[in-house]
Amino acid sequence: MAGKTIKPTSGSDVRPADAPGVPASSANDIAAFVAKARAMSPHRAGARGRLVFALDATMSRQPTWDMACTLQADMFREAGSLGSLDIRLVYYRGFNECRASGWISDSAQLARLMGKIDCQGGNTQIGKVLSETRREAVAAGVRALVFVGDAMEENADALCASAGELGLLKVPVFMFQEGADATAEQTFREIARLTGGAWCRFDPGAAAQLRELLRAAAAYAAGGREALLQLAKTTSGAARLIGQMK
Repeated sequence: MAGKTIKPTSGSDVRPADAPGVPASSANDIAAFVAKARAMSPHRAGARGRLVFALDATMSRQPTWDMACTLQADMFREAGSLGSLDIRLVYYRGFNECRASGWISDSAQLARLMGKIDCQGGNTQIGKVLSETRREAVAAGVRALVFVGDAMEENADALCASAGELGLLKVPVFMFQEGADATAEQTFREIARLTGGAWCRFDPGAAAQLRELLRAAAAYAAGGREALLQLAKTTSGAARLIGQMK
């Protein structure tokens, strides 16, 4: 939403995510935030895994929102076997509404927050999701972004430019697409490629497919590439991710 970004006071609070229309970054700006991000790399020894969990909360998404609310606990459980995980929920819905929570380290807390949010009609705001992730990657470090959605109604070139900046920061984006919209697939694949992440499709209402994908993303956020490689030996979701990642 437009206006000044409001810092959350606790993990259960949500605030407006970054507004659109920010001028394109200069070469110096990009170099500066890359240098800062590398200096505080979340992959350093002992660092907590940080995962941005972004969902399309427009009206058609209510069944998948409810499913994701149930499955998010699996991300914490998977990460718990490897180390630790903090999740930042980002969602958009309605007219120009895009919000982000604080960092959450407990599945029950995230479930309570998600349970209070209902889906509302509106257009996609993936650009804001990417901008919010970029901002947080520079400020505090982010290991990965997971996005769950079924449509793309924005300028593809602008989204790819933002994805390129996340690629420079070495923040892979895992684009999990529900359904088979061809326009969304083309852009989602490119965002994944530009960031060194992965694109995967799951069938509408397929909880088992989404569960595997979320577990795989959590494994990467908590334990890095090696953890994902180990999980890929036993689960197809992890194998689908690692097969695409650079």
